[in-house]
Amino acid sequence: MNNRSSLPALTVSPADYDAVIFDLDGVITDTARIHSTAWKKLFDDYLTQRAARFGERHALFDSNTDYRQYVDGKPRYEGVRSFLASRGIKLPYGTPDDKPDKETVCGLGNKKNPMFLEGLQTQGVDVYDSSVRFIQDLQKQGIRTAIVSSSKNCLTILEVARLTHLFEVKVDGQDGPRLGLKGKPEPDTFLEAAKELDVDPARSIVVEDAISGVQAGRKGGFGCVLGIDRTGHPDDLRDNGADVVVSDLVEVSVSNPESMTYTELPSALQYFDEFASRLKNRHLALFLDYDGTLTPIVERPEWAVMSESMRATVRKLAGLCTVAVISGRDLRDVQKLVGLEELFYAGSHGFDIEGPAGKRLENQQDLDFLPVLDAAESVLREQLASIPGSLVERKKFSIAVHYRLVDEAQVAAVETLVDALIQAQPRIKKTYGKKVFDLQPNIDWNKGKAVHWLLKALDLARPDVLPVFMGDDVTDEDAFRALRNEGVGIVVLDERRPSAAHYRLRDPAEVETFFATLIPVLEGQAR
Repeated sequence: MNNRSSLPALTVSPADYDAVIFDLDGVITDTARIHSTAWKKLFDDYLTQRAARFGERHALFDSNTDYRQYVDGKPRYEGVRSFLASRGIKLPYGTPDDKPDKETVCGLGNKKNPMFLEGLQTQGVDVYDSSVRFIQDLQKQGIRTAIVSSSKNCLTILEVARLTHLFEVKVDGQDGPRLGLKGKPEPDTFLEAAKELDVDPARSIVVEDAISGVQAGRKGGFGCVLGIDRTGHPDDLRDNGADVVVSDLVEVSVSNPESMTYTELPSALQYFDEFASRLKNRHLALFLDYDGTLTPIVERPEWAVMSESMRATVRKLAGLCTVAVISGRDLRDVQKLVGLEELFYAGSHGFDIEGPAGKRLENQQDLDFLPVLDAAESVLREQLASIPGSLVERKKFSIAVHYRLVDEAQVAAVETLVDALIQAQPRIKKTYGKKVFDLQPNIDWNKGKAVHWLLKALDLARPDVLPVFMGDDVTDEDAFRALRNEGVGIVVLDERRPSAAHYRLRDPAEVETFFATLIPVLEGQAR
């Protein structure tokens, strides 16, 4: 099998995110060594003084463990208070105006800052070049950027490193108190940055290397919390709310997957080893379209019959992993055509979902739409009766208007009638398939939503599960986008069109070959 660079841990696309909000130290710049040295000198000197004055015995500041746990990512005074509390020491908080020799939390914090600034001027600022390239790639795709830092020296550091031009918005240790914002691990500063960018936190990413920052991103309800592990403790970030953890931003890509055409995608057969590497120590949840994936596309829907060899292969897969079929067909129709009771099924593009025999799993979306679809079906059958080759296929939660057999000169007339119906009935929306117009309830539901619903319903929305969706139609792109950063999409296609999938297969024959290659891998994991 061929090899290429491994898939990115995360792909950031303008289809999914509008902004990325970065922490500074440990993410963009590397001043941790200067900070840690300053903190250690501050705390060791103070603990030594207390030992001489009061005979106390305290462990000195650990530049690794104590730095990460008590001060990294936190506002300076909170870092002082947090570390002292770890040693059982409680001081008056004081005020930000306290002189460095005053024995208060603020006094000690003010004593630390000159130590850091001296190190900054003498040692300079190290910059993570991969982070700068990542930000430049974001900006090329129109994704906005902001910097959020607990440091009051944020602007000074950016100026020394000549990085101020990379960020539209800055919220730092100077801005937080002025705006009355709580510091990390509270989400206030990140939310303020999102507000100033005028973006929805749910469509934004927080990038952090500190536990407190990861906690803040999670509390703020951001769409993704990306942790950067520079210290060899990735589980600390995951346990505190990071969705994805990388060692460097070189592992994250920026692209617009909608611009990638079928011919630009790697073959799932040629790069099978790469795909299999993502399965290591993970359970496979396999979601499959039916028409064009398990069977070839045919002129009439009733002619799409799955071969016995494909059925036997899918049955074997179902004994090794979770398998679900998500089809535009009616639920009962696709269940009958596949003929395997051990699978999960989602019909009508995921509107109608049931589990296999013996398992209770049922989800039916908005039954009150049925009378609306009934009326639409009657209108379409009457109006399209005069166009030879047109076919109205009623499903429980949708209507498919097929025009594969319609004369090319009359296809526009079919769509005009469909559009007139949509305009008269806004509760119905039109989507496109292969030589078919699909009319569905106009609600926020699609195959991608169905995949997420099934993952949660089956308790498979976990890091040790790899969800994979395989399909050929435009309606399958919703599922590819839904799994873009948490699973794998495989498009079955032999024509040039954009796709958000990760890999491609040419036709159902290659799908069956892929399954046959996959089965021994799953059998090996089961041993």
